[in-house]
Amino acid sequence: MNYIQITFTIESFEEYMADVLASELVEIGFESFEPTYEGTIAYIQQNQFNETVLKQLLADFPLEVNIEYSIIEVEGKNWNEEWEKNYFEPIVIDNECVIHSTFHKNVPAARYDIIIDPKMSFGTGHHETTSLVISEILTLNPVGKTLLDMGCGTAVLAILASMCGAKKILAIDIDEWCTRNSQENIELNNISNIEIKTGGAELLTGLHFDIILANINRNILLADMEKYSECLSAGGKLIMSGFYKEDIPIIEAEANRNNLKLIGFKEKNNWVAVETEKMP
Repeated sequence: MNYIQITFTIESFEEYMADVLASELVEIGFESFEPTYEGTIAYIQQNQFNETVLKQLLADFPLEVNIEYSIIEVEGKNWNEEWEKNYFEPIVIDNECVIHSTFHKNVPAARYDIIIDPKMSFGTGHHETTSLVISEILTLNPVGKTLLDMGCGTAVLAILASMCGAKKILAIDIDEWCTRNSQENIELNNISNIEIKTGGAELLTGLHFDIILANINRNILLADMEKYSECLSAGGKLIMSGFYKEDIPIIEAEANRNNLKLIGFKEKNNWVAVETEKMP
């Protein structure tokens, strides 16, 4: 599968600008990002790329910055090697969970040891949203509960939930690259109670869960929250991330319309994870 690689250069660059850009690019099909000192490198499947749409996105960009870009076509790579050379380092979250890849040496000890070979998938624990949801899982006590990981990426959240005692887990992603990588990571961690499916919220009809994790983005969460609520048990928890603190009011309003009560939120560098509960 061939990809389009686009290098974005942001004038007067600051790190938060790359986060905002990545959040916007996800909306038009971009799948993976590598940080640079001047912006970010983004990847999209060749058959999904539309330069006219990209130009319009940049014209409507919410920050008043100048962004330039260059495009090249790339063939399939050894993505583990790319991450090893450019980005992914072991990370410890809340002194309880360490996430690392098969190529790492001298990995710190932690209660939960997760192996992730990310390839093109999002979710190594380094991004604020992933680490925030991991922190939520560590406090949720999912022992014996059914759980959905929506937009699973690498399946790191589902894997941790299994290690924390969740009974049965379904992990869903719309991207086949992610679901394949998720299956590989599940096998690396010797997990047997996670089912992987490729698709979106249409797969949820008739299903029921005690806990739902949805680390996606604001627009998809708003569009699919009704589906999440329908398949969530009374008293069940829906944890959502992939948006900024200033988005909480619109997320909460949609939650209230779907019988979900905001319990609280965690914040990291203006990214947030919110916890909601299904009312009886």
